[in-house]
Amino acid sequence: MQRRRFLALAAGIATLTGMGALKLFPSRLLAQPEFPIPRQKTFRVINTFPHDPAAFTQGLLFHDGYLYESTGGWGSSSLRKVELTTGRVLRKRNLPPQYFGEGLALWGYRLIQVTWKSGTGFVYDLDTFDQLETFSYPGEGWGLTQDEQGLILSDGSHVLRRLDPYTFQETGRIAVHDQGRPLRGLNELEYIEGEIWAKIFPTDEMVRIDPGDGHVMARVDLSGIFGPRRRSSEAVPNGIAYDPEKQRIFVTGKLWPVLFEIEVVPRK
Repeated sequence: MQRRRFLALAAGIATLTGMGALKLFPSRLLAQPEFPIPRQKTFRVINTFPHDPAAFTQGLLFHDGYLYESTGGWGSSSLRKVELTTGRVLRKRNLPPQYFGEGLALWGYRLIQVTWKSGTGFVYDLDTFDQLETFSYPGEGWGLTQDEQGLILSDGSHVLRRLDPYTFQETGRIAVHDQGRPLRGLNELEYIEGEIWAKIFPTDEMVRIDPGDGHVMARVDLSGIFGPRRRSSEAVPNGIAYDPEKQRIFVTGKLWPVLFEIEVVPRK
């Protein structure tokens, strides 16, 4: 159970209402929760798989034995179906050159892909990659995942937006924080066993987020996972996928030649 502390405020404070307008509250004692320090985690490599070193990975998910990947780059963005064990691209759809591919999610039999700066998303048939529709959203698109309620979108800030998976209208927000401090740079997302996992750009770190109140439950340091291989400054970790049937966690990075299956373990 969270402990609570009380702060005496000498002046009125302003806060944002759900409609975005400022509302003033008079001076009074306000209860504020104290959140636990995030658990510090690292990784153990369980398995490695080939990965296309030309894939600028932005979104990744695992479904029915296959990886589905969204890659970025102006003129080189794509949607892919990938064979896990070989890294072979089984199906590919290129995006028009004006779009920079970003996060990817699955809702039913529809793959949903967002783009970086264009405010445009695409919906595809899972089996054929035929484009079913487009949609718009304000701001940038970075990561995308889904839970039981709908889609969850990151835009590089500390705020995750909930979207209706059919209308794509915003239905809510999650302000992500580490012990009350906003945590920015939220990028690639994956929903794993009731938690939102997020890659923090441009670091080698992932965080595990409580979707109820947005607090960071754990930090997972991926430093050293790439080993002695040389990588460019762009080749940062990005791409988290989860196999719920076998409880496998996969991670890779932009322009990485390998995809890792990992176990998250306490850091000593």
